[in-house]
Amino acid sequence: MEEYREIERSIIKKYRKEIWSKFVKAVQDYELIKENDKIMVCISGGKDSFLLAKCMQEIKRHGKINFELFFVVMDPGYNENNRKLIEENAKRLNVPIEIFESDIFDVVDKVAFKSPCYMCARMRRGYLYNKAQELGCNKIALGHHFDDVIETTLLSMFYGSEIKTMMPKLHSDNYENLELIRPMYLVKEKDIISWAKSNNIKFINCACRFTEMCNIEDDNTSKRKEMKKLIEEMRKTNKNIDFNIFKALDNINLNCVLRYKKDGVEHSFLDDYDK
Repeated sequence: MEEYREIERSIIKKYRKEIWSKFVKAVQDYELIKENDKIMVCISGGKDSFLLAKCMQEIKRHGKINFELFFVVMDPGYNENNRKLIEENAKRLNVPIEIFESDIFDVVDKVAFKSPCYMCARMRRGYLYNKAQELGCNKIALGHHFDDVIETTLLSMFYGSEIKTMMPKLHSDNYENLELIRPMYLVKEKDIISWAKSNNIKFINCACRFTEMCNIEDDNTSKRKEMKKLIEEMRKTNKNIDFNIFKALDNINLNCVLRYKKDGVEHSFLDDYDK
């Protein structure tokens, strides 16, 4: 059996409970894939996006819905080693990628030295939406996973002073008829790491020119890593802490909320308190 077939088999068999079932559940529960969709799968070169690509291939092969897939890698200025590793992994995993160039790293280096991550993220999103339109796609699939959702929720609370989370899908505000989907929404990062290690696959971790050292595990500069460490610490006394945070977002009692927004309109508990 060819290696990529064994890797595919590991998703369906060995990691059926941890990865495949949760991937399928997210696709079904949140209605992420529909008949005749044209989906651009965005591959950064990391473990999350490559596993997403394989899961999308598998659900297309085994599912009952007819849809098209396009596997796209945007090169924002990767160094030669990272670019080579992405190409080698795509070949090894049998993912037919299309790579297109951008000058994001060069631009960010010149205009956003104080906040490169923010500027880079905004520019990446714009390039990807434009590429999706060029390919005639109506959806863009990203590899964000369960832990990303929980960390984003805590970041919004602790640093944004609001309760909101990363949604499993959303319509683009600036690109008509384009929708962003996150099929890995329920898959935990530890299981993605386990899958990669069990198949002996090395993926790029952080390919950013401005944070070349960010692949070091004890780097403390990221607020997201701060949230990750906080959750790990809380899990010592409550092993279900991450699930409970996630479930809370699916179980909001508006009778016990001081104020909330809906479609840009603010509502207060005082609005109908005496009615």
